[in-house]
Amino acid sequence: MSLESESGLAGDALPGVLSESLHAELVAFRRDLHMHPELGNQEFRTTAAIKERLEKAGLHPRVLATGTGLVCDIGVKEGERPDVPVLALRADIDALPIPDTKADCPYRSTVPDRAHACGHDMHTTVVLGTGLVLADLHEKGLLTRPVRLIFQPAEEVLPGGALGAIEDGVLNGVGRILAVHCDPRVDAGRVGLRHGPITSACDRLEVLLDGPGGHTARPHLTTDLVTAAARVAVDVPALIARRVDTRVGLALTWGRIESGHAPNVVPQHAELSGTVRCLDLEAWRQAPDIVHAAIDEVATMHRAKSEINYVRGVPPVVNDKGSAELLRRAMAARRGRDSVESTEQSLGGEDFSWYLEHVPGAMARLGVRRPGERTVRDLHQGDFDADEHAITVGVEMFTAAVCLDRMPDVEE
Repeated sequence: MSLESESGLAGDALPGVLSESLHAELVAFRRDLHMHPELGNQEFRTTAAIKERLEKAGLHPRVLATGTGLVCDIGVKEGERPDVPVLALRADIDALPIPDTKADCPYRSTVPDRAHACGHDMHTTVVLGTGLVLADLHEKGLLTRPVRLIFQPAEEVLPGGALGAIEDGVLNGVGRILAVHCDPRVDAGRVGLRHGPITSACDRLEVLLDGPGGHTARPHLTTDLVTAAARVAVDVPALIARRVDTRVGLALTWGRIESGHAPNVVPQHAELSGTVRCLDLEAWRQAPDIVHAAIDEVATMHRAKSEINYVRGVPPVVNDKGSAELLRRAMAARRGRDSVESTEQSLGGEDFSWYLEHVPGAMARLGVRRPGERTVRDLHQGDFDADEHAITVGVEMFTAAVCLDRMPDVEE
């Protein structure tokens, strides 16, 4: 490829192209992770495997204070502070508590009810591979800036392992942070990008309803909690939708409702749980008060006592324009301008957003669909899998971004 990037360098002139042998090693590494998924804050085997490979490359990773996850600097001497801002690359390393349902797959999960069904094994392998390539460039004197690798645990555990990693100092000295997330709707070889919000806020909600029960022959002497729970399930989302600007996308969706044990007994207790998602950062900050008020109104109408457990999750990931532009230029330099496509804001949540509360950065959607494949193996489904060519794409995009980055901004 001879596309000229804005830097004046041809795409094949940028260092950091992945060799076939390293690609094969990274595929094997990813498959090993895929076969041995670990849940958030339990990623001990995963952490050890990453640490061993980084140390083999002559690097000095540090395990995070939580006991899982690592941080590793390249181009910075141990004990010294870099004299320019560090460019950080973040991966999440945990899996999901769901079974792997892929049939006839030689690397399917060997752990019951555990699967890398969100692509974190791919994210981890991409950042690891980038680190190995950059370590080689550093040895050759070709690394132009210090880089930090962040392998973060517990992304799937609200409010996210990013908060613990930040508390452990992973952003000290960082001027920009970049990440990828697998997208099964984008072909391998391409990435999706946008300026501004690319994911949504996501919180968890639990509602407990109580009241005097009794016989179904005399519901007027009870608090009819089944009806109360049903009205909360139906009316609260509708009330919320009318109390904010519809463009902010504040939405409550229930995932569980439970009440009663017998057909002729009005129960004394009901439970509902679900998620609150929001496209807008300011509306997300107001969401708890809005949701509380709506639930209290509906529960009171049906003479039910309500207890609300609103668990703050994550704000939206809001891509900094300069950082998104850096990823676009990096991808264009490697694979041409047509390898980048616009993407919509997802309603999914991602704790990468917590890093962006402190430093500018951006997340790209890494295409993992096999070109020509019509079936979408969606995220958080047991049959999720990825085209492993995306590993090379992610590594080469990140290495190009390192070469092209000129803090504080790449906009011209």
